[in-house]
This record gives sequence, structure tokens and C-alpha cells, in this order.
Amino acid sequence: MPITATAVRLSTASSTFEADFKARLHWSAAADAAIEQRVADILLDVQHRGDAAVLEYTQRFDALNAVTLAELELTQAELKAAFEAIPAVQREALQAAAARVRSYHEAQKKACGESWSYVDADGTLLGQKVTPLDRVGIYVPGGKAAYPSSVLMNAIPAHVAGVGEIIMVVPTPKGEKNALVLAAAYVAGVTRAFTVGGAQAVAALAYGTQTIPKVDKITGPGNAYVAAAKRRVFGTVGIDMIAGPSEILVLADGSTPPDWVAMDLFSQAEHDELAQSILLCPDLAYIELVQQSINRLLPDMPRREIIAKSLNGRGALIHTRDMDEACAISNAIAPEHLEVSSRDPQRWEPLLKHAGAIFLGAYTSESLGDYCAGPNHVLPTSGTARFSSPLGVYDFQKRSSLIEVSEAGAQTLGLIAAELAYGEGLQAHARAAELRLATVPPMRMNP
Repeated sequence: MPITATAVRLSTASSTFEADFKARLHWSAAADAAIEQRVADILLDVQHRGDAAVLEYTQRFDALNAVTLAELELTQAELKAAFEAIPAVQREALQAAAARVRSYHEAQKKACGESWSYVDADGTLLGQKVTPLDRVGIYVPGGKAAYPSSVLMNAIPAHVAGVGEIIMVVPTPKGEKNALVLAAAYVAGVTRAFTVGGAQAVAALAYGTQTIPKVDKITGPGNAYVAAAKRRVFGTVGIDMIAGPSEILVLADGSTPPDWVAMDLFSQAEHDELAQSILLCPDLAYIELVQQSINRLLPDMPRREIIAKSLNGRGALIHTRDMDEACAISNAIAPEHLEVSSRDPQRWEPLLKHAGAIFLGAYTSESLGDYCAGPNHVLPTSGTARFSSPLGVYDFQKRSSLIEVSEAGAQTLGLIAAELAYGEGLQAHARAAELRLATVPPMRMNP
């Protein structure tokens, strides 16, 4: 029986559109109680037993037998050897992608990741000191789901930010090491790498063990166990985000070849059965052409079963009144990936407020952003683009305020601070400011 994919057809003109579309968008991020308990146990065990616990779980879950955790560390020589062993075309692709990602994040650092200060009229210096984190951990999926692009997108901005050490963890079930992942680690400048994964790897990074050093922040995607572990260790360390299923929303005016749009919808649907692919378009005939392209192209896709389940379960082809309405709906969704497949994408871009990444024009496929365009592909999902941003250099930095008050400034600021401090009943605060005044007034009692 042939596999088919028929994304639900909706129209904003329908009286039931809002309810129908809300049902389609629904995705529950509710935690699985069994997973949460198992992860909590693993985290506590690693926190108490360190290397021994990590070794035990690695043997149990990944069938890797090692006497010491040092045996599971990948040396720089191994990373370099993996890079040199892959085909030349892959080496060149990795280096080209890395160069573009590095160039983008260097520009990002210059624009929003530098220290700054100014001196006001009374000689007081005010500013912000930007410093990199000392050590970060990056989690990279392993086994069959191996993503060298994730190595580049997590390690390179950390490197550009000036992070001193970048510790990579990657599961290698039954010892199956992905050469491209190792090569990417070499190209991206990973400091140390360990072949451990799952909640135990997150725990090792968060708490530190006898062999794996404690980090300041953990970034990178993973399965439900990894996500649950990251959520639980937040506060002990920083994390990037808790990602939901991948999403793409295409705003189309009908001018792009329908095969291109169909394949762009596939590009996210093939990630996961829960991934979501949505088309918004005011041209009903064009929507029909895209559906025909889906029907024709799907049988040739190696991951057609996953694509079909994704499109059948969560996909949508939506007929809108016009492109303005399509932009408004997009803002309400706040998608992870937003393609503006239009003759004049610059016309619509100013109307778009909420998206993880915006891809302008028919030639800008989302897949280019995943690998080599330059901007980071770690993006907010599930509507969190309303208040979150892509992973960037700023995620690997912290900011400290700089204040150097001049003698003249203390005379003005001291009066202001003392008045407010007395109002709050904090006499020591007030007195600390008043003692620096040229004429020190008597201390006031509580009002």
C-alpha cells in the first residue's frame, strides 16, 4: 500500500479556523513521569559516585565496556585522524561551513558582544564588562542520529566568544564512532571529547567527576532523557534551551516552484513524526499544486514514512485572505524556521516579529541555514521565539556592570541614594552613601 501524506487543508475564511488550527498546533511538552524519575536517579548517582556511575550507565545503555573513564576520552590525535580520513569533499564542506559560521559569529560578537563604557558629566564611569565563560559542555547526538553540523553550531560560537575550554560529549553505542562528528570537533576547536551520552553525560558536565570537568553551561540537542536532565541541572549550570519538535512555516505568494516548497516542508517533516510543516498562502490554486508535488515527490524520499506521519499528523496547508494575514498568523505561531517564499520578501519582512530564523526569498532554503549559511541553527521552538533567540556568542558570555563614581558624582548620587534608602528603612545603605558627602548629615531614624 503506497504511503501518502495529506496535510490538513484549512482556510482562514472558515468560521472554525481558529479552533481547527489551534488543535493542529497543539503539542504537549508535559514531562513523562517515568523518564523524569529515571533521570533524577541518574543525576543523583553521578553526583555521588562520579566516574564509576558514568561508566556503569555507559556500559548499560551504550554497551561500552571500559575500566576507566579516561578510556572513553577522544584524543586530539584521534579527532585529527578522523578529519584526515574522511573524503576530501567532506573535509572541504566542513571547513567551508565552519568558516561561514565563524565569520557570522565574529560579526555578532563585534555587534553585541563587546565591553563598553562612557563617562557622564560629573566624571562617573558607567559601562558593562563582557567576559567569556570559563568552560562549557556541548552535547552532540550520536549513533544513527549523528549531526556534525551541531558540533559546528555549538562549538564555534563558544570559541569565538573566547571560552577557555569546550568539552564535548557524544554517545557511541557499541563503540560506533561517527567520523564526521569527530572531524567536525577537530575543525571547530573542541578542547576535550568523551564518548558518553544520555542523562549521565549531562550529569557529569553539570557536577563534574574525577575525569570529566564541571562546566558553566551545557548546550546542544538530545533525546527526552537529555532534555529532562538539562532541565533538572539548570541552576547548577546554565543551559541553552529545552527544544521541542522541529518546525517550518512557509509564507508563499505562489511565485516559487511548488516542488521547492514541498521539499522545504519535507526538510522538517523528516526529522520527527512530531515535527510540524505549515504553508500559508493566499493562492488556492498554488496550494493545490504544492499538494500535488507532495504526492509526487514523497515516494522517492528515504524517510518517507516519517515525513508522511509528520504531515498527516501535524502538517497544514492554509489558504489565507492575503499575505498580510499570513504574516499576522506567522507572528501568532512564532515558528522556529520561517521562509518568506515571495517575489518581494523585503516587503513582508518588516511585518514579521517573531521567528527563530527568517529565510528571505525563493532561493533561501531552510536547509542552507542548517548547515552553512552562517547564522546558528540552534533555534527556539514551540512558540518560544516570542521571547527567546537563536544560540549565539552572547550565550557563551556573561556581563558585569561597571561603576566608578567620581568625587563629584558621589555628592549628587549620594543624596539620591540616601533618600531612597531611608524610604526603604535601610539606614546602613543610606549612611554608606552619606559618609562620602562633603558635608555629612546626621543619620535619620526609621520613619
